[in-house]
Amino acid sequence: MSGIRKHFDMVVFDWAGTMVDFGSRAPVLALMEAFAGLGAPVDEAEARRDMGRAKADHVRAMFEQPRIAEAWRAAHGAAPDQAAVDRVMADLQAPMIRLAGETADLIPGAAETVARLRAQGLKIASCTGYTRQMMQAILDRAAAQGYAPDLTVCAHETPEGRPSPLMVYKACVDLGVWPLARVVKVDDAEAGVAEGRNAGCFTVGVAASGNAVGLAAEALSALDAKARADLLKAAGERLLAAGADIVVDTVADLIPALEAEAARRS
Repeated sequence: MSGIRKHFDMVVFDWAGTMVDFGSRAPVLALMEAFAGLGAPVDEAEARRDMGRAKADHVRAMFEQPRIAEAWRAAHGAAPDQAAVDRVMADLQAPMIRLAGETADLIPGAAETVARLRAQGLKIASCTGYTRQMMQAILDRAAAQGYAPDLTVCAHETPEGRPSPLMVYKACVDLGVWPLARVVKVDDAEAGVAEGRNAGCFTVGVAASGNAVGLAAEALSALDAKARADLLKAAGERLLAAGADIVVDTVADLIPALEAEAARRS
């Protein structure tokens, strides 16, 4: 046993912004569409603030933002409550499924990274803030592109979602992996990084393709070098502050990062 496998048994990947959907666009656009349709429009920054949580928890957290709560009150005549969360979730379902499927292109290097990890004998799990229904089109499209994790844990399949570690714990139980120090968690959102940290995993933040930058690959590439570097630096700082052990630009950079960590440990 050598290299990465000497120190790690499993990698748990997030989905949007980490393995698919460069820029994590689908959940933002779906939330904006749902809130606008209910007469309380939100902007992109408001939709992104609590990204990574289970979608119902995400909506609930959005209602804790004073401006959104006031907009809802103005539109509906009452402060947002659980019934308001349920109403948004009902209207979120269709755009979330549509947009998740439309943006399910694998991030460059994702399939190759997983193939190399599997070749070393690591198990591959995934967890997400999406519900099982929201995930179905993504799972099918990802598999067609060469990525099918051994296990996917979806929102609401554990008693609590991120930043609790329960989805990671479930993946470890179902795949028979322990201790948690031999698990790698890879995520682009602060809530998902905190999940990995809370689980006791070696946690890798993903900056360029993820929520903290929030740009499609073409838009990111179109920036001048300084603007791009500034965005990546700020994103990396946010992920490190959330508990990441290291930060990479995209999942394509994961193998060399894990090889460096394995060498450090050796």
